[in-house]
Amino acid sequence: MTQTFLLGLDGASYTVLRPLIDGSADEGVVMPYLAGLVADGYSATLRSTAHPLTPPAWTSVCTGRTPGHHGIYDFVRFEDMGDDIYFTLYDSRDIRCETLWQIAGRAGKTVASLNFPMMAPPQEVNGALVPGFVSWKHLRRNTWPRELYDRIKTLDGFDPREMSWDFERESQIGDVMPDDELHDWVEKHLPRDHQWFNIGLHLLREDNPDLMALMLDGTDKIQHQAWHVLDPRYWNPSEASHGRKKVRALVLDYFRGLDGYIRELHQAAGPDCQFVIVSDHGFTGAEKVVRINKYLESLGVLAWRAHDGSEAARRRDLANFANLDWTRTRAYCPTPSSNGVVIRVKSDKNPGGVDPAEYESFRAGLIAELLALRDPETGEAVIREVLKREDAFPGPAMGQAPDLTLVLSDHGFVSVRNLAPAVVTRPVPMGTHHPDGIFIMTGPGVRRAQGAVLSIVDTTAIVAHGLGLDIPADFEGRVPDDLFDGAWLTEHPVRIGGQTAAQDGTPAHDGDEADEDQREEVLAQLRLLGYLED
Repeated sequence: MTQTFLLGLDGASYTVLRPLIDGSADEGVVMPYLAGLVADGYSATLRSTAHPLTPPAWTSVCTGRTPGHHGIYDFVRFEDMGDDIYFTLYDSRDIRCETLWQIAGRAGKTVASLNFPMMAPPQEVNGALVPGFVSWKHLRRNTWPRELYDRIKTLDGFDPREMSWDFERESQIGDVMPDDELHDWVEKHLPRDHQWFNIGLHLLREDNPDLMALMLDGTDKIQHQAWHVLDPRYWNPSEASHGRKKVRALVLDYFRGLDGYIRELHQAAGPDCQFVIVSDHGFTGAEKVVRINKYLESLGVLAWRAHDGSEAARRRDLANFANLDWTRTRAYCPTPSSNGVVIRVKSDKNPGGVDPAEYESFRAGLIAELLALRDPETGEAVIREVLKREDAFPGPAMGQAPDLTLVLSDHGFVSVRNLAPAVVTRPVPMGTHHPDGIFIMTGPGVRRAQGAVLSIVDTTAIVAHGLGLDIPADFEGRVPDDLFDGAWLTEHPVRIGGQTAAQDGTPAHDGDEADEDQREEVLAQLRLLGYLED
């Protein structure tokens, strides 16, 4: 029988879920089954990584380690070549720590891991692994074992195009859409979770893995675009148009369907399974656009490439990665998703960088200037905190992190486009990531309680304990003292012992031609998503 089920809901937030489970939404109780799990189990706020972004956060869940140890910070990593910046995708070979799937397999446990990002190319696991963030054309060769694909393709309604990312559709995230377009956009997202649910339910029933792990990401996609019809702060039914009410009705239908998925998965897992629901981060509404590279230009530390007035140059200036003059740029933000500022230190490749002896004073001055950025409409600061990398991401992989990570006042992502002014107000609030996600657990020995704030890496320790494993001493998380009742802990004490298997920490990107082809395709898709320059 399955001992532990880890259900990931990307971006799930109590801000949205509480009204849907306590009946305070206009429509009453929308998710009755989840409401029952919360009432009968343990729930808490789950604090994400220092920068609450999907790749580093889910990798922390999968490894029990923070980004300074596992080495994943963004969708893409970069190398400073002096006169240019080279970008490529992060993937499973960049992860410096052993994953939970590997740890469980070494202990003789069977696993099934579905739709978690950064898991391609697939690891050899004692069970099944289908990674997320893979285009449908490359799904077969990224499935472990290879014959698993032939199993799942026989499932009723299986469509690899639906279960993979539609990058063209995702590229519209952040655009202001008329209600009819938004309704269509949301409607086309609904089949994706259903595909992954069907595969998860099939493997759960047929294979009964000791650890079943499934991530559904429709919550994140829909909240990004339809936050203004979900957040009680913004939703006012008496003022909403007919079209906007239709959007809300469709979005709530999604959450009703999600409640049904949770019910079927929980019931199939059985009463003796510890059922854990987590999100990689929460959500909130962002009202401002902060064009951080435009502001860095005003500080004299960044320069754009010369504009010749052509249409091509105009497109480059509006691209989602900065069209910079690297010979005159000392600090820049690499991607909107990073919310980071990279300081270019002087070297043979980069003679125009900041002198190493002046790094600390340059960084301190830059922090002060960033915190001084104000909203011209209100006079209020738009950056609430600037995190130094040694404080936000301590560990052996700290050097890969941006020198500074920005926390905006509304938790939004920055813009890197060459547009003025540096700060503007959005016409419609956009859903953005918030550090506070969800943790819900039910099953044998689990107390009925509202717990204190947990760390995202506690999730991995809790799942390892549920599998009966010793928790590796180098895990950064813990099992909360108030999670289990005394009788359970007497029979199942929390044991700390051993270390995770050593990883060489050196990414191996010497893949075959097919891997290179896949990487180029996904890089092109990331350009559509707004993470790279066109």
